[in-house]
Amino acid sequence: MPVEILLADDHEIVREGFRALLEHHGFHVIGEASDGHDAVRLALKLKPQVAVLDLSMPLLSGIEASRQITASLPATKTILLTMYKEDQYILEALRAGVSGYILKNKGTKELVDAIRQVLRGTTYLSPEVSRRVIEAYRGGVQPDAVPISPRERQVLQLVAEGKSTKEIASVLGISVKTASAHRTRLMGKLDIHETAGLVRFAIRLGLVRP
Repeated sequence: MPVEILLADDHEIVREGFRALLEHHGFHVIGEASDGHDAVRLALKLKPQVAVLDLSMPLLSGIEASRQITASLPATKTILLTMYKEDQYILEALRAGVSGYILKNKGTKELVDAIRQVLRGTTYLSPEVSRRVIEAYRGGVQPDAVPISPRERQVLQLVAEGKSTKEIASVLGISVKTASAHRTRLMGKLDIHETAGLVRFAIRLGLVRP
């Protein structure tokens, strides 16, 4: 049986390219998603062996989608595709439980190699990423401990994307009052009381693009 893959990227042309690559190498793409919420929903429904996720996706980042998929489906391996090679993104992704972290500019063959390796139970990092992780470890760099819940992370990303409280409530399937309470609690925990500051913090966590 071919390995079953879920693809998630907000650019359709990128998904088409990766689908063609993976199917050429004998993998079976069983689902595609254009945002993080759909990626989680489809993963829970289809239970793929590997979920290949773009780091920067609307509504829910690849890091947060990986965190949710790994928590609910420990047998599903998650691989992040990204242009970001900064320490905070790499360390936060590893903290979220990803099995692979690949730089998009390193060629498509690397994705095939990564899938095969994570299915064997190893963690795959692009060589440049591996060097940065080693350097960060040697330098004592640790991902920041962020005292917010997964729901508050979702709210933070949506605020940073410019969503109103009403829109946040609609996306998350909660009441406007509850969405407002999450936002207020989030600002209190972070001691950030303006939207611009929340946007900067969301960028630092890799929840939205700079």
